[in-house]
Amino acid sequence: MDTQDLYSTGLFDTKYRAFLETVSRLRPELHRYCARMTGSVMDGEDVVQDALFVAYRRLDQYDETRSLKPWLFQIAHNRCIDFLRKRGTREEVEVEAEETSVISESSLDLGHAVERMVIHLPPKERACVLLKDVFDYSILEIADLVGSTAGGVKAALNRGRTKLASLPASEPTSENDKHVVDPELSELLRLYVEGFNQRDWKGLRELISADAQLLFADGYAGRLKDSTYFSKYESAPFKWKMVIGKVDGEPVIITMSHDAERGWTPKSLVRLKLENHRIVQIADFLWCSWLLPAAKSVILSE
Repeated sequence: MDTQDLYSTGLFDTKYRAFLETVSRLRPELHRYCARMTGSVMDGEDVVQDALFVAYRRLDQYDETRSLKPWLFQIAHNRCIDFLRKRGTREEVEVEAEETSVISESSLDLGHAVERMVIHLPPKERACVLLKDVFDYSILEIADLVGSTAGGVKAALNRGRTKLASLPASEPTSENDKHVVDPELSELLRLYVEGFNQRDWKGLRELISADAQLLFADGYAGRLKDSTYFSKYESAPFKWKMVIGKVDGEPVIITMSHDAERGWTPKSLVRLKLENHRIVQIADFLWCSWLLPAAKSVILSE
């Protein structure tokens, strides 16, 4: 099961929507974990949506005597590891420690900036520090989630905490912030935003591949041409416009909404994927309200 399965579904069916409603309380936490594991709020949300689709397909395997939260976290963790491997992140050497490994009972004081620094740790250390010091799982629960032993988790925590303590007070630039500005992407973003703001749907389609895929979070995954995507924005119940910006260093499109009190404010994110000079994938996170607050930085360039 992978994201391609999700892109074949079209409109999400009633049962899947009901499942998403059931797990809605856990979505921000799952996203927080996946965003820190992947180093990107948008990659994190992609992984969460993939994980939830996998969980839905495996509901018949779910042991109802077990809490739903750790079951979902385990699936999300595994999808994060798959994502990191596909992205080419090096795998750490697993060093199994003795069960008697010494570890401080008090959690490392993870301020907001330090929490973001876990991206500099290898995947296992990153996961163990997040699960213990951010999400307060027990050593045994973490061992179950990451497929390790209590000793292995303690060793990973010791290594991860030591590395975090040695980092400078100011947050260093992460690998995900080192985006090389692609002139082709910049130009397509400009044309896309211009077309959207002018409601020039015909002009927009000229920028998009005939078989382009659309992921409209919690609503649709399939071919753009089979959707009502543009007409949904045409009749949106709020005043909007698109601007180009950066989120966690990545060039994106930011949907702005307007109200009388605050004026224009960022509302959501849109991510484009390009191939052969055309847009081949649009991911719109309009209904994922937790993304923007989780971003390290949002820069607008109107």
